[in-house]
Amino acid sequence: MKIATWNVNSIKMRLPQLLEWLKRDAPDIVLLQETKCVNEAFPAMEIEELGYNLALHGEKTYNGVAILSKFPLEDIRRGLPGDDGDTQARYIEAICSIPSLRGSEATAAIQNVATNWIASSAMPPRNDEYITIRVASVYVPNGQDVESSKFQYKLRFLDRLYAHIKTLLPYEEILAIGGDYNIAPEDADVHDPKLWQGSVLTHDEVRRRLRRILWLGMYDAFRVASGEWLVARKSSFDTLTTHHSPLATTPYTWWDYRGNAFAQDNGLRIDHLLLSPQAADRLGGCTIEKNMRGVEKASDHTPVVTELNL
Repeated sequence: MKIATWNVNSIKMRLPQLLEWLKRDAPDIVLLQETKCVNEAFPAMEIEELGYNLALHGEKTYNGVAILSKFPLEDIRRGLPGDDGDTQARYIEAICSIPSLRGSEATAAIQNVATNWIASSAMPPRNDEYITIRVASVYVPNGQDVESSKFQYKLRFLDRLYAHIKTLLPYEEILAIGGDYNIAPEDADVHDPKLWQGSVLTHDEVRRRLRRILWLGMYDAFRVASGEWLVARKSSFDTLTTHHSPLATTPYTWWDYRGNAFAQDNGLRIDHLLLSPQAADRLGGCTIEKNMRGVEKASDHTPVVTELNL
C-alpha cells in the first residue's frame, strides 16, 4: 500500500509530471498540496481516467489540497476545525475503504468495488472484508516572516492541527497525515542550519509545535523508516534528544528555485507523512523521490512515499 504526499506548486503547471508519475509508480493514495485552483478547474477527468477517486478543497490562485485514491472515499471533511473564519484551503481529510483480500482476489475486489461505487454512488459496506484508513492532506502556512501576522497564523494553525489530531487518535485507526508542514524538524533536516537559524521553517516555536504533535503518539514515517528515533524527555517540551543510525546524507524534500539550490543539494526536509501507532506498526518503508525535483518544469517540492503492509 503506497501513500504519497506531494506539494505540486500548481496542479495546472505540474499536470504532465503528475500524470507520468501516477502511471509509472501507481501510488494507491496521493495527498496533494498547493493545487492553486478552485474545484471546478481541477483536472479531474485526466486523473480519474487513471483509476483515482478525488476529494478536493480548492482555492483560486493560492493554497488548495486534494486526495487521490484508488479506493472509494467517504466521510470527507474540508477545512481544519478550530476557526470558522479561516477560509484558506489548507486541510482535507477522508476515509478510504480497502478490500482486505490478497493477490488476484484483491485486484478483482478492488475493481468491483470501484465500478459498483461509481455506478451507484453508494459507499461499500464496512465489514471484515475491508480495512479502513483515514488520510489527510495538510498545507501548513509558510509564515513569511517571524515578525509578521502570517507567522502568528502559522502558529495558530499548528495549534489547531494538534487539537484535531488529539481528537482523532482515540479512534485507534490507521491514520496518515501527509503534507507540506513548512517545518524542518531538526538541524539535520537543513543543508545549512546556521543560514536558516530562526527562520519561519526552523524557528523554535514551530519546531516545538511539531514535537507536541509527535508526542501525542504520531510517528514521522521517514525518521522511523530510516532508523532514526526521537526521544522526548517528559519534563520539558523544550528538550529533545535524538538517537539515530546516521545517514550518509539526509534527503531533503524542498529546494529553492533560486541560487542553483537543487544542483548544489541545498535543500530542507519540510514535507512529512505522520502516522498513528496503528499505521506505524504497518510501516514497510518511506522514500523521498528526489528524481522528481530534477525533471523539466519541476515543482520545488518532491514526493514522499510511504509503504504500509496491510
